[in-house]
Amino acid sequence: SWEFTALLLVMTHSLKYFYTGAFNVQNFPEFVAVGLVDDAQIDYYDSNIQRCVPKQDWMKNNTDDNYWERQTQWLMGTQQTIYFSLGINHYNQFELLVSPSVDLPSVSFLQKSSSSPVSCHATGFYPNRAVMFWRKDGEEIHDSVEILPNNDGTFQMSFEIDLSSVAPEDWNKYECVFQLSGVREDIVHTLEKPRIRSNKSNDNKWIIVVVAGVVVAVVALLGLTGVIGFIIYKKKKNGERRIFYLSFTVF
Repeated sequence: SWEFTALLLVMTHSLKYFYTGAFNVQNFPEFVAVGLVDDAQIDYYDSNIQRCVPKQDWMKNNTDDNYWERQTQWLMGTQQTIYFSLGINHYNQFELLVSPSVDLPSVSFLQKSSSSPVSCHATGFYPNRAVMFWRKDGEEIHDSVEILPNNDGTFQMSFEIDLSSVAPEDWNKYECVFQLSGVREDIVHTLEKPRIRSNKSNDNKWIIVVVAGVVVAVVALLGLTGVIGFIIYKKKKNGERRIFYLSFTVF
């Protein structure tokens, strides 16, 4: 008879991610993410390169570009979430919660032409700790969005998305999401074609104005010529012998 003994080995592994936020530190990224498996670094991301990259050959050989693109999108979202959380959970040295005044933005959709990307534009908000991203069917689309100052002390930001390959009837599946520090609820706007502001109508208005200006200028020039001709005629009728030399140069 044979007797078999089965030995089952159970091995555990650990996956950890460390995030580092630094503000106003020279020559150091504002956000760094490092992934570790069993305390060995497997990937790296920071706010300067804005790309998640492998740090082990076996990770590189067993993953594809789609995996690293998903990791990048995830860490971009994590970066903005951490910025947002720091803004609403910050205490000063006196252990008092700082609650600055909050100004909500005016959000609109802009498009230069029918073939141009659609921009979600938020302006007039305060403070400048804000996050903006697109969302479709619950999936968030993140990118690096720059916050710019306005003349009145408020801020503005825009996030473009290319919908040239998306059918017009599917545009309303996209939402622009704006998150502002100090405001618990997200500001969400669904993309609807009637709400998109375009420069096309403004261009037509400028054409009308230019044409009207040219017509007025021509009428004024003809009127001026008629007045001068009348003056010359009257002076000749009165018997004056003065000679007038009039020169017109038209460009």
